Amino acid sequence: MADRSEYDAFVEASWHRLLRTAYLLARDWGVAEDLVQTALLKAWQVWPRLEAEREAYVRKIIVHLHVSWWRRRWRQAEVTSGSPPDQAQAADHMGRADDRELVWQALGRLPARQRAVIVLRFFEDLSEAQTAVTLDCSVGTVKSQASRALAKLRMDESFAYDRRG
Repeated sequence: MADRSEYDAFVEASWHRLLRTAYLLARDWGVAEDLVQTALLKAWQVWPRLEAEREAYVRKIIVHLHVSWWRRRWRQAEVTSGSPPDQAQAADHMGRADDRELVWQALGRLPARQRAVIVLRFFEDLSEAQTAVTLDCSVGTVKSQASRALAKLRMDESFAYDRRG
């Protein structure tokens, strides 16, 4: 049986970083929490076999789940009720930069794979090799996806205009 206290300590220590990654990918706190919880459940199922790079393993699960859920468009299958649920007061771990909303909108216009590369490389500060491992692709693919994403961000007129001034 796996060591529950070690797992609990891992979850407590890495929860906010994993949630931030999921939020940057999904752009929704509820979906981000679902991604992290599902990824942690999957990690628990193989916990005894995980020895090193546990956070990288869980981050990889989050990215793959996000791409999978995005492709299936599972959100459209949900049925809305007559009244909205109470709004959770989630802490915003993104910082308080004035242009955060512009960056956020520009990231949202990127395809899921390019957004994942940008989030992992520049928000999570992973190397190209670590990002390639997380996304199950080559370093060359990471470089080309990052290059394309950065070019799109540069071409985004509203983002580029506001960044200059």
